[in-house]
Amino acid sequence: MTITPTIEAAGAPGVLEKVPLERYVAPERPSLVGLSRAALAEALGGIGVPERERKMRVQQLWHWLYVRGVTDFDAMSSVSKVLRAELARHFTLDRPEVAAEQISVDGTRKWLLTLPGEHPGEKPHLVECVYIPETDRGTLCVSSQVGCTLNCSFCHTGTQRLVRNLTPGEIVGQIMVARDRLGDWLAAAPAKGEGERKRLVSNIVMMGMGEPLYNFEAVRDALLVASDGDGLSLSRRRITLSTSGVVPQIARAGAEIGTMLAISLHAVRDELRDELVPLNRKYPIKELLDACRNYPGLSNARRITFEYVMLKDVNDSIADAKALVRLLKGIPAKINLIPFNPWPGSRYECSDWEQIEKFSQVVFDAGYASPVRTPRGRDILAACGQLKSATEKLSVRERMALRAMAMTD
Repeated sequence: MTITPTIEAAGAPGVLEKVPLERYVAPERPSLVGLSRAALAEALGGIGVPERERKMRVQQLWHWLYVRGVTDFDAMSSVSKVLRAELARHFTLDRPEVAAEQISVDGTRKWLLTLPGEHPGEKPHLVECVYIPETDRGTLCVSSQVGCTLNCSFCHTGTQRLVRNLTPGEIVGQIMVARDRLGDWLAAAPAKGEGERKRLVSNIVMMGMGEPLYNFEAVRDALLVASDGDGLSLSRRRITLSTSGVVPQIARAGAEIGTMLAISLHAVRDELRDELVPLNRKYPIKELLDACRNYPGLSNARRITFEYVMLKDVNDSIADAKALVRLLKGIPAKINLIPFNPWPGSRYECSDWEQIEKFSQVVFDAGYASPVRTPRGRDILAACGQLKSATEKLSVRERMALRAMAMTD
């Protein structure tokens, strides 16, 4: 049995943050996926491409990678055969491989992806990402770590050891895998005159496995690639980064990434949040909300989303709802109430729907209206808080119960 090392906040009791057990080691032929334009130009220089040509070659590669989604250098028809051969000798266009795909009764898809391990010959690292189709959007829930840094008591992922951080290429690669599987590249668009095809992956949420702000540089670099208008072209207003409250990195995220921000709040009192989100012992609610008030670019048009999981008889009273409204006073915000999604071994239950509606009404009346979304993908453990790459073997009874719950919500 592997014991995951942990770090504790100075003077604060209890396990707070896990230490990565392994690291990423680049293969002999690294993938070009996820490199910035500057890094791509440097890679080209390393194989002898003259400096005067690099800007043009970078633009060609960028188009084939992120507009066309090619997986083979030979498909890059605008690149000379000689350069294509040299690229193939030194690099790949690999993204994470799909080890398993599950499709929910509601159309949600979950992919279990394999990534290289630190040591040759060992089992690959595993991570999950989820695609949620809706009538007005298609949202991809992207992971930032293999496992999770934190130990949030209501979250399935938090029970897992932290293996390592993902690279920018592995983060961007999840978007590319989704577009591969969904046929969402430009090459799959209708012929001229048939109208513009709506993108199936229109929104990104960094809410998968891991704490994004504990893998800051990789997440930043990946999201800058994802939001590049000449490539994957996802608007920063359609990208949301969710954090459990790594206060020192919040302002930096606004300045260097500039996406929408979501905060996993889940409690209105420090003593309860210490239990639900142990990182609160290091960065308590007041410090967290002060950081939110100072988030760069914050306005009524760019509100912060506060996520609040509804736990029966834990944080779902009307008094809690009123306290939540008072806490957020003065912050341009919306509140996302999340019905708790069960997972094997959890000690929590979801609040009754009647109670969720009463809680929601208090929030609505205070001007923080945000609809309570029906949980998606519960029957395949793909809903919020259910991801875990070391997938449990559910019993037949558990699978049937989760599927019945998904069909009746």
